[in-house]
Amino acid sequence: MNAHPPSSPNHHLQTIAEREQKLLASYATFSSQTKGRKYAEPDHPYRGPFQRDRDRIIHSSAFRRLNGKMQVFTGEMGDYHRTRLTHTHEVASIARTIGRALRLNEDLIEALALFHDIGHPPFGHAGEDALNLCLEAEGGFSHNQYALTIAEELEIRDGPHPGLNLSREVLEGQATRVEKDKQTVPPLLEVQVVEAADSITYDAHDTDDAVKLELVTLEELAEVSLIQHCLERIGSRFHELAPNIQRRAIVHELIDIQVSHVLQAAETFLQKSNWQDPDETFRIGPVEQLAQQKKELEQFLKSRVYHHPHLLETREIAQQRLQAMFQGYQERVDLLPTRFQERAENIGLPRSVGDYLASMTDRYCNQQFSQFFANRSEG
Repeated sequence: MNAHPPSSPNHHLQTIAEREQKLLASYATFSSQTKGRKYAEPDHPYRGPFQRDRDRIIHSSAFRRLNGKMQVFTGEMGDYHRTRLTHTHEVASIARTIGRALRLNEDLIEALALFHDIGHPPFGHAGEDALNLCLEAEGGFSHNQYALTIAEELEIRDGPHPGLNLSREVLEGQATRVEKDKQTVPPLLEVQVVEAADSITYDAHDTDDAVKLELVTLEELAEVSLIQHCLERIGSRFHELAPNIQRRAIVHELIDIQVSHVLQAAETFLQKSNWQDPDETFRIGPVEQLAQQKKELEQFLKSRVYHHPHLLETREIAQQRLQAMFQGYQERVDLLPTRFQERAENIGLPRSVGDYLASMTDRYCNQQFSQFFANRSEG
């Protein structure tokens, strides 16, 4: 679906097709090859389909709410650490860096990255686990699946159709995140880039936030081989750094090492195949030694940070509140917004309540709990 060129035969504006022909590799996803949208729309004169996806995502209510949703740490712990929104922007930045080096479609990568966590409920993975338990009889809850619900049903745009009407590439790319273990064919390379960037991002920023919030020390981190590698690289350039500067330098090295590794692995494969052989498959991401080092770092973060007593306490409170609200809204349907009351008639009350709870920011969820359900036991 090519963008229409300007009407003047001597135009100076570059069309999307012209730009992509000059910049993208043969193995990239071209805008002209898009599978289109569920509801057909005319092409835009100067924005490609994936640029339009990006803009629709950025201007959606659900995207703005990411600023009020915790990534790992809550607002009570300060204002330095990442929110779900800042995490999303960091993923998009790293993903575009990888995509540009590989000459993939940056517009599609950006849209996928900005969209990838839009379905997260309040209170991070603690909130997701609580909703999954609440909705167990209804098939459970997945933030990746809920993102598709947002895009196809819950968001409201100007027009006769529900949802954002995103391209099939973005929707299908998000769908690969729902059941990753059941994939038989590798997804689009742009989708794989976002997946790799997501992993790189949270490894780096969770390390940064954990040290800044004094949940772990730099000395404890130095026991992890990937951090040791970072410190060696830092030491080769600087003699001594203040702790706060060293922390930031470690974050920089964590990102640089991983991005460089991913690109080098891809380059090695490209030199052999150029992705032309349909029987050859390649997954963008860490391989061999770095993959093992990442696993070691993530195990450290899980045991020392994600399972930190303070976070476990916050997690328990959040889950108890969400469970109480899940039951409470079903008993007091009148407290639901009108659209979710109407939605309950089509998809059932439990699922509609779950969708409403998942849409909330941390602060709004706490406010609603305090206003309507505080009399319910929190344990």
